[in-house]
Amino acid sequence: MSEPWRTRLGALPARELDGGVVLHEALRARDRRRGLAGLPALPVGRALHLRPCRAVHTFGMRFALDLVWLDGAGRVVRVDRAVAPRRQRTCLRARSVIELPAGGADDLARVGYACAVDRDVRPARRLTRLRNS
Repeated sequence: MSEPWRTRLGALPARELDGGVVLHEALRARDRRRGLAGLPALPVGRALHLRPCRAVHTFGMRFALDLVWLDGAGRVVRVDRAVAPRRQRTCLRARSVIELPAGGADDLARVGYACAVDRDVRPARRLTRLRNS
């Protein structure tokens, strides 16, 4: 039986970066909407590039993510580390985002992908349902 991430990401265009990180490209709205939600895990060395994208949520996620936000030229403008499920993150300076398993942003930095990183270590905002008043 195939691994769930293979079924979800296998049909997407992908490229291997220096250092062996495989970057899957979610270019269609349908692929961006599905993202990584519902997957039990994503192996180390795999990532999903959502383009265009300025905001993500982690509803339906079962594991924490590192988010590497990129500007229109592909330069890193911010990194959000270990964003837990049920959170929302936005970066208005970004034009796309790379989603990796928690700790994966360090893998990209090791291969020289993250050239100018503004390390945002603030905790992610937790979204809660509003009560009817």
